[in-house]
Amino acid sequence: MPSAIFLSASVPDPKRSPKFAETADTVAINAAVSALVYVTLGRRLLVWGGHPAITPMICVVAEDIGVDYGSWVKLYQSLYFKDEFPEDNARFQNVSYVDEVPGDREGSLRRMREKMFSDFKFSAAVFIGGMQGIIDEYELFKRLQPDACVFSVASTGGAALGLPVPNGEIGRDLAANLDYVAVFHRSLGISVREERFRRPDEQPARTEDRFWRPSEKR
Repeated sequence: MPSAIFLSASVPDPKRSPKFAETADTVAINAAVSALVYVTLGRRLLVWGGHPAITPMICVVAEDIGVDYGSWVKLYQSLYFKDEFPEDNARFQNVSYVDEVPGDREGSLRRMREKMFSDFKFSAAVFIGGMQGIIDEYELFKRLQPDACVFSVASTGGAALGLPVPNGEIGRDLAANLDYVAVFHRSLGISVREERFRRPDEQPARTEDRFWRPSEKR
């Protein structure tokens, strides 16, 4: 199975979280999510807790790329929010539903996140925009997946702005470089030469066997 990358992203709600909405760059959030999906889909599993403002973006990019969205993207959602699930959940059959903690919103979210972070071995996590939930996911991810790389895209604002960023060139990229496709190729170590595969079971196990090579001259 390909290594997994965790996505934590949302567009801050000015009414619920004015502090995070004040610094959030909605255009940058959308661009960063689209770029991450473009770089990873067909190459790495993408795992996240589906946010209704983000899911449509991922679906659109997946359709444009021509990969099997339901195979490459794994969503986790708490049954606490069952009345708010988008229609795409039923369409793609790629959602893992986690039992709620009755009457406890935060407890239900924590249970879902613990399940999500325990089901996969992650190589990296990317945090984009967001509100308090981004911070909660960052802290839990760091504890449960200590060997994974963590990248907070500070240039998108919101909660991601206050999370630690790596030192050096990658840190500078995450803070100021808006060429998100290039940023994610570099930070996640995904070569532009790596081909996409429609389904994970079609992808060679060795990374070097996935690279595009020009046809030999005859």
